[in-house]
Amino acid sequence: MNRGARRVQAVYFTLLTGNTLAASFIWGVNTLFLLDAGLSNLEAFAANAFFSLGMLIFEVPTGVVADTLGRRVSYLLGTVTLAATTVLYYLLWVVEGPFWAWAVVSVLLGLGFTFFSGAVEAWLVDALTATGYRGDLERVFGRGLAVSGAAMFVGSLAGGALAQLTNLGVPFLVRAGILVVMFVVAALVMRDLGFTPEGRAHPIRATKEVVRASLKYGLGVRSVRYVMFASFFTSGVGFYVFYALQPYLVELWGDAGAYSIAGLAAAILSGSQVIGGWMAPWVRNRFRKRTTTIILSLVVSTGVLVALGLTRSFWVALVLLVVWGLVDAAAGPVQQAYLNDMIPSRQRATVLSFDSLLGSSGGAVIQPVLGRSADLWGYPGSLVLSGAFQVLAVPFLWLSRRQQAPADVSAGGALDAPTDAAVPDGPLP
Repeated sequence: MNRGARRVQAVYFTLLTGNTLAASFIWGVNTLFLLDAGLSNLEAFAANAFFSLGMLIFEVPTGVVADTLGRRVSYLLGTVTLAATTVLYYLLWVVEGPFWAWAVVSVLLGLGFTFFSGAVEAWLVDALTATGYRGDLERVFGRGLAVSGAAMFVGSLAGGALAQLTNLGVPFLVRAGILVVMFVVAALVMRDLGFTPEGRAHPIRATKEVVRASLKYGLGVRSVRYVMFASFFTSGVGFYVFYALQPYLVELWGDAGAYSIAGLAAAILSGSQVIGGWMAPWVRNRFRKRTTTIILSLVVSTGVLVALGLTRSFWVALVLLVVWGLVDAAAGPVQQAYLNDMIPSRQRATVLSFDSLLGSSGGAVIQPVLGRSADLWGYPGSLVLSGAFQVLAVPFLWLSRRQQAPADVSAGGALDAPTDAAVPDGPLP
């Protein structure tokens, strides 16, 4: 690997580490934080749904920002927005604000995250192309997953312990501080490589062109479209399960004030993510087609969710949590590489944002439903229902597989020459 490619990966891993460390400081206690502010399960997960709604609303506009003004600009805007809205979240907890205020700030938090989604991944792939990197994308994404998993492990454990020693609000302040630091770091080391931002001279025209081309190369390509449709179910369920596991493990433990146990849930997932990320290239080589890995992982993950809902043992739940994390983490980089291999560079950030948009719409719809089911049947019942929702993604992934896109058997990832898979196939059905 040449020096330029190594530097690009080092910057990418640094950004992932900082982002994940900041975010994970509150991941282990977020649901407990919302419940402590006086919200019910329905309201807490509805607040999370408004976060998803914010991502749904702003995914495409911020993707256009990344594809017109540059990935670096998008990242810097994300750090500022997320730091400010995190402080607002803390203030709402202090004053025990009304639900409508939580909803508004949650939407703005979603805006902050959309500046990151698609932009950093697109920056990486374009920069690697510019430096002549010819390796597998699974390897880079897998290492990135492992790096972010390690940061998540540290952040979630530290956040839970810090909440235990102080209060549930302090981790949010730490998160805002880390984001300010990341703004400075990105401003110094992040440069757009292999991509020339458009739209500084004619932003409106460039924006229209980017959106039109993104629809053409995103929803207009069947193999890409079906992966996006599947993300409605997988992301929606993933959002809920991640946050529901916090109070569920505390409930199984039997001590409502054991905030460190809530942090343990996120820490276990992060450890699984580290191992799964390193396993991704090995898992990819076990099967000829990428979609085989993706579909099998989804089926296993669904079975684990049902088992999580049926067990009443804290220690069995921990083991199942490890399996769930490993399966999802090992398949994640494979899906990332599969999707990137079917998207042209110029529209990459916006098309990836479309994918994230459909995932966010799933979070906006599915989370309140599952939150309400937790009020009615408890967390065990809601986890079983989560499995039922998630398995609905399998038919869409199977339809993507049936398109026989070259990316499904590619070994070189998005860095290979463009393939026919990127050619739109006509009107949407």
